[in-house]
Amino acid sequence: MTDEAQSHYALSFTSGGLLAREGESVAAIYLDCRDWQVTRARVVDGNLLQARTTSSLIRVSRETVQRLAVLGDDEIELLVEGSPTEQHHLMWAAACRRYALIGDFAEEVLRERFLLMTPTLDTDDFDRFITGKSLWHPELDRLKPSTRQKLRQTLFRMLREAGLCTAAGDITPAVISERVAEALDRRKPSDLRFFPTTTPFTSSSNQVQR
Repeated sequence: MTDEAQSHYALSFTSGGLLAREGESVAAIYLDCRDWQVTRARVVDGNLLQARTTSSLIRVSRETVQRLAVLGDDEIELLVEGSPTEQHHLMWAAACRRYALIGDFAEEVLRERFLLMTPTLDTDDFDRFITGKSLWHPELDRLKPSTRQKLRQTLFRMLREAGLCTAAGDITPAVISERVAEALDRRKPSDLRFFPTTTPFTSSSNQVQR
């Protein structure tokens, strides 16, 4: 499980989906100044995300910066120069790091089902996951049904945009490039655990290999 598993889950990931396009644009600005506060100010002042309203611009820019800020500078550079698939994989990893709920779902449901060769996901899987986690996270019991539905919709949208799941709910094996895999595997525990892949972990000997 992710490091935040025993603390309150952050549940503010309903702005947009994977934010891959936004992530690439904001990452490029960050590399020019190496300061997230300055980066966000430039994005908002220039409406560089081409948002329709100021409130939307502020919300999406804040969310994008918060996700990118959990990536290392080497990963930010990969995000800017990488292929669309590499960008999607890095933004999925960023979402998993930023939000323990997403990371736990990715590791305990998405990857586990893939490795057990039951490679499908549906809304019931999410609901069972939330019910199980509510034993340790009472904040999940306090969710309104509409909020719970929005979280589920956003998470499944992100999975589709990351290329990890089809609209029909079939899990798609992640073909992770060598350089992205190396970057993710430098984390301890390895962030490859967030993906439906058989790519072996090398940096985290405490991970169970299947």
